[in-house]
Amino acid sequence: MSPAIPKDSIVLVTGVNGYIASHVADQLLQAGYRVRGTTRNLTKVKSLSALWEQKFGKGRFEAVIVEDMSPPGAFDEAMKEVSGVAHLASNTTFDHDPNKVIPGTISGIKGILESAAKQTSVKRFVYTSSSTAASAPIPNKEFTIDTNTWNEATVKAAWAPPPYEEDRKWAVYGASKTEGEKAVWEFVKEQKPGFVVNTILPNANFGEILVEDQVLSTTAGWIKSLYAGKIDDVRGIPPQWFVDTQDDARLHVACLVDPDVQNERIFAFAEPYNFNDCLRIMRKLRPNQTIADDFEDDSVRDKSKVANERAAELLQKNYGKGFTSLTESIKLNIQDL
Repeated sequence: MSPAIPKDSIVLVTGVNGYIASHVADQLLQAGYRVRGTTRNLTKVKSLSALWEQKFGKGRFEAVIVEDMSPPGAFDEAMKEVSGVAHLASNTTFDHDPNKVIPGTISGIKGILESAAKQTSVKRFVYTSSSTAASAPIPNKEFTIDTNTWNEATVKAAWAPPPYEEDRKWAVYGASKTEGEKAVWEFVKEQKPGFVVNTILPNANFGEILVEDQVLSTTAGWIKSLYAGKIDDVRGIPPQWFVDTQDDARLHVACLVDPDVQNERIFAFAEPYNFNDCLRIMRKLRPNQTIADDFEDDSVRDKSKVANERAAELLQKNYGKGFTSLTESIKLNIQDL
């Protein structure tokens, strides 16, 4: 079948200097598309621009500045002549005041959808939601996550009456993803845009790091901390699912180009893990390296059942293989260490 958007056309990737977004751009470039990436500061994409010029040649990637996503029309200029949009930019300040995060997130999402709707060239739109839009990790509880699951508990916690204490920040972030994705589907239902919309809900992303300066605040940084013995950096983070970041990016590409994927929620969940699993894998991969001892209670696990079959099917169909294993993903994550 012909792709839903033509090869060599421009795909807009927002927040392109981010860990997942940079891999989305990388996979799009590998698939023969041109990429226009938004950033708040061009210096943040210098390393990536140099990498992609070396890999794919001049003129395949361009960076444009969008300093603030929330004002109406913020993406109008960046959207011109675009055939597809991957909207990954998000408020990751982890502010504990919901008023400083959630309204701006929603207005930014509505704004970029409106900008896309003004361009007849746009045929596909992918929004990067989050596992937290469906559920926060709930250790040792058996429950099901599917396309009808929404994290209403996190929204309620985020908007509980003040004071807004520091420990509310994860609820605020989760609520911004929950309400943000709902805003996407509300726009589709009410505005009926001339393009197909899909959303992707990834859990913790591990795997290859394209440029070193982008990883410190990402989930890939958790693996680096473990490898370096900095256990306190990850202590208290609950067991959950992971996905290799290249698989996550490939799912974004599939949602942009596969004609069969229309108006779907795709769960980028490969397999559940805890940090002891990661440490044991590191010891096997690097037997001569000093790796920290196990520190978690192995009986505490993520026992949720996730409807990730569609994601595995899309990876197999479009890339000839299913999800990358935790072992291989950690191998990629630490390959430069």
